[in-house]
Amino acid sequence: MTYHITALPGDGIGPEIMASGLEVLEALAQKFQLDFKIETHPFGGAGIDALSDPLPETTLAACQKADAILLGAIGGPKWDNASKRPEQGLLALRKALGLFANIRPIQVPNTIAHLSPLKKEIVEGTDFIVVRELTGGIYFGEPKHWDENSAVDTLTYTAQEIERIAVQAFNLAKTRRNKVTSVDKANVLASSKLWRQVVERVATRYPEVTLEHLYVDAAAMILIQRPTTFDVIVTENMFGDILSDEASVITGSLGMLPSASHPESGPSLYEPIHGSAPDIAGQNIANPMSMISSVSMMLRQSLQLFEAADYLDKAASETMEAGFLTKDLGGNTSTTDFTKEVKKRVKGGE
Repeated sequence: MTYHITALPGDGIGPEIMASGLEVLEALAQKFQLDFKIETHPFGGAGIDALSDPLPETTLAACQKADAILLGAIGGPKWDNASKRPEQGLLALRKALGLFANIRPIQVPNTIAHLSPLKKEIVEGTDFIVVRELTGGIYFGEPKHWDENSAVDTLTYTAQEIERIAVQAFNLAKTRRNKVTSVDKANVLASSKLWRQVVERVATRYPEVTLEHLYVDAAAMILIQRPTTFDVIVTENMFGDILSDEASVITGSLGMLPSASHPESGPSLYEPIHGSAPDIAGQNIANPMSMISSVSMMLRQSLQLFEAADYLDKAASETMEAGFLTKDLGGNTSTTDFTKEVKKRVKGGE
């Protein structure tokens, strides 16, 4: 069977870490006799430079027909004053593919717990998932307007949008520790009142799963104070954006964390949670783990290649345990050398 993958390297360190992800994917293909057909297309700033659009028509068409999509990173100061910014391409891609469910796993391996800005005893054992609604809320609400005198943003959710993301969260919790934390601001926002009502209704279908509610400000504090108490967090678009970025700091490096964005049907998108880091682009020091872990998520969640995903995770973990750490983790291993070590372990089972 041939698996069709669309690769969007993007901007900044995106092409460097994408190269790492595709190299380990090729090593897995050889190890497990898999056939991956990779199409690479411009996206974000690279799309603007190549075809004057952050989401060129040819790129969108390739994404729509793929089995899965890998994205590196987009953006940078080069396009700050462009008529279309790179980030507009990402929002357009999410909308076009219906990518409503963003899944961000937050884990702190024992090998890097000491690198967290929090105390080791606080973060050790952290293992939770943020499930963020991705296509509704204030980022997409209309009307939207601003001028020098006033501004309007509209926060809108329907019961159907809330229900489908809640179902994602509860189904995930069933495969983990059977706990869902729903985050809202129901003491202030009408949209959050509906959110809480719908989540409560969905919870009745999952009697084995414990549901708790937290206001977003309380959740932000507990993420730092007691991160190990969470299992699955589900929340709306803006809250999820902020909380998942806050949670990523727990690991000590944004370079460690992958994410997946799923539609109701069609291809899913897998990408690191970090930005394009233009300040270190081209220096061969970027941590490719976020991209390698995104590849692992793709293998599991879109392609059902569980053995290959487990093998890749083990190879990457053993590479770090052996002391191969990039600059962001306190080491001096280059992007390419880290990738070589992972590939060596994939090929040889070392």
